[in-house]
Amino acid sequence: MTDISIYIIPSVIALFIAAGLVWRINVFDSFIDGAKSGIPTIISVVPTLVGLITAVEMFKASGALDMITSALLPVTNLIGLPAEAVPMALLRPISGSGSIALLNSILGTCGPDTFAGRTASVLCGASETTFYTISVYCGAVGIKKTRHILAASLISDASSAFFSALAVRIFFG
Repeated sequence: MTDISIYIIPSVIALFIAAGLVWRINVFDSFIDGAKSGIPTIISVVPTLVGLITAVEMFKASGALDMITSALLPVTNLIGLPAEAVPMALLRPISGSGSIALLNSILGTCGPDTFAGRTASVLCGASETTFYTISVYCGAVGIKKTRHILAASLISDASSAFFSALAVRIFFG
């Protein structure tokens, strides 16, 4: 499998170049035109990303994550989510890198073969960085009022936390 993965990206690039030759498309000029049209999108998204990153760091540094985690422990214990995975369930919708750091901490502290380690791993793969995704995609196309996107996404994130713990219980006992 490792040998195959080494050749996938070069193969895709070669496929695009070959398709360009067959259909007589100047691949390099098309690439440059696409890159030029992407620059305004990047410029329009940067302020949103800076604000989001600042808010995430303030949220973690203020201790709010710890306070919310403590407040939610009775509920998360009731639904079967391990206490070690609760901070990750809260941070995952806000910050991908922050949640990966928490996952690394959970795996280092509890171990990868524990209920908490497995649940946190499944949760990391089953959830999305909701606020980042909404800010980038809606910001890129100019949507100011996200309406029901945020509520539906947060319900999905809560469901992924519950079902991550349930899936680990079902498959690993």
